[in-house]
Amino acid sequence: MEDNFYTVGVIAGTHGLRGEVKVLSRTDFETERFRTGSVLHLRRPGERPSREVTVHTARQHKQFWLVAFTGLDSIGGVESWRGMELCVADSQLAPLPKGTYYFHQLVGLQVVSETGGEIGVLTEVLTPGANDVYVVRPRTVQSGVGKTAGSNGKKRSDILIPAIPDCILGVDLDAGVMTIRVLPGLIDDETPVSDEGRGRAGHEPVGGGENQSDGGGPGEI
Repeated sequence: MEDNFYTVGVIAGTHGLRGEVKVLSRTDFETERFRTGSVLHLRRPGERPSREVTVHTARQHKQFWLVAFTGLDSIGGVESWRGMELCVADSQLAPLPKGTYYFHQLVGLQVVSETGGEIGVLTEVLTPGANDVYVVRPRTVQSGVGKTAGSNGKKRSDILIPAIPDCILGVDLDAGVMTIRVLPGLIDDETPVSDEGRGRAGHEPVGGGENQSDGGGPGEI
């Protein structure tokens, strides 16, 4: 079975002439991923990794990490890497504390209310500040003209769910379900919430970053 890979950084360009690249971090484990000796995988977005690289040196500079790799000591070896991603495989992911999840574990979960009503599918995790926000695509029905829409035939807007203990009641990765408490004003009156029970997430992610979310409970973001 092939490994999945998760992005820990995006190469924004080169720095100087000695093989350093500017990396925008996409991980909560920067000091581990960009330490000397760390093994990373290089890929173009949406593709499988094309090569393995080992970090030789790394240092922070403004919003970037400046990273050099073993055996690559000139700009000629790395200048074509702009826009490429540095990744880690499944086997390189560190275990997380109870109640904390990698973003890719949450994307695709079926979101249901505490009474079992279907709300939608979690499609994205946002990190705007004090707490994470889960973007949920509402459950839809088919309109009479064949378009995916709400019960009144209009397109539904995504629902933004705050990752706070009052709202996030539980995450069951095995069942593919996140249970929430629908707080006042969280969902507009036109968004359909079914009472048909829980369902399994419709798909499993194959990519994404290495960030983590605490699922509404205490812990790291």
